[in-house]
Amino acid sequence: MFYLNQLGMVCALGSTHDAVKRRLLVDARSGLVATDAYSAGRTLALGLVDAVLPSAASLPAAHRSRNNQLALAALAQIRLAVDATIDRYGAARIGIVLGTSTSGIAESEAAVREYVAHGALPAQFHYGQQELGSPAAMLAATLGISGPAYVHSSACASSAKAMASAARLLKMGVCDAVVTGGVDSLCAFTVAGFSALESVSTAPCNPLSVNRNGINIGEGAALFLMSREAEHGAATVALRGWGESSDGHHMSAPDPSGAGARLAIEQALQRACVTASQIDYVNLHGTATAQNDAMESRVVHALFGDSTAVSSTKPFTGHALGAAGALEAGICWLAMQEDNADGVLPPHLWDGAADPALPQLNVAAPGSRLGRPLQWALSNSFAFGGANATLLFGRG
Repeated sequence: MFYLNQLGMVCALGSTHDAVKRRLLVDARSGLVATDAYSAGRTLALGLVDAVLPSAASLPAAHRSRNNQLALAALAQIRLAVDATIDRYGAARIGIVLGTSTSGIAESEAAVREYVAHGALPAQFHYGQQELGSPAAMLAATLGISGPAYVHSSACASSAKAMASAARLLKMGVCDAVVTGGVDSLCAFTVAGFSALESVSTAPCNPLSVNRNGINIGEGAALFLMSREAEHGAATVALRGWGESSDGHHMSAPDPSGAGARLAIEQALQRACVTASQIDYVNLHGTATAQNDAMESRVVHALFGDSTAVSSTKPFTGHALGAAGALEAGICWLAMQEDNADGVLPPHLWDGAADPALPQLNVAAPGSRLGRPLQWALSNSFAFGGANATLLFGRG
């Protein structure tokens, strides 16, 4: 059992636990905003973080990026606990495993614009800003730790896979605690890329609807302090199981049969020694693209039927790509805390027009609740290239 003792999280819903829970569980109000900031002349619904972020001025040039500022914002929320853990176990026994897909690409975009306009790269630009390993290296240097520090970059499964890797480091005895999760920042590159695939919706995304027509891209960071021991006096939410698989089907489309997705879910259930009938809630990958929703709904219905509550929370946060798995793990973690004794579920925001071609699922409407604490939650992340990851969380 791998305890998630602390969570630092910043996303389009807010930069504190209370803000995120209020907008998600109480108000059921999306954090998406309409803007053309990353798509000049074309207004899109995006999951922007509008919080004041920590300064990167004191970081080496290679680490100065908005992506790393988001990571620092999440770290600040758990820094005292992380420092105490370093003091307890030693700097060599603490690891960092993160997921990202953009890193500092936005800084490279700005540098290229400067080069085109003036014939020279700006003095503050450093190629290392866009290196995928930058967030882990930056956090390791900031914290002064010398344990394993690395990044997964497998598109939308990145941070879910990072959390599974963190659990393996603990299981092998390589680390006594790991700071794990994910971070991704908005940039024009990803917005243009998904737009070229005709996968971006100009309006808030509409998962499972017959009217769904694509994703909303978002940004954010979620960092957990994971260890083999529960923090004294804290609510105990643990990563109890995980599963990973590869479709080997297509560069961007999921295998329509869902065989790889099902394998990842089944592995998570088996590792946790629980059955599908015990799961209280499934956080869907739920991108609102035609192919993903079709595949995932069939797999989820086959395993969980039409009684287990499900929702996609991407209409709240946007699809944060490499950080999505960690943000949605954070949403599950918040819903499993003691202050949600009635088990209010993360709701599914959509137009309610279910696609008749898809099996019927038990979609959690705003205000849906179990009437008891949420005990078991499962979260799916399915990525380009057929990279599948499922995380299963248990309380107590």
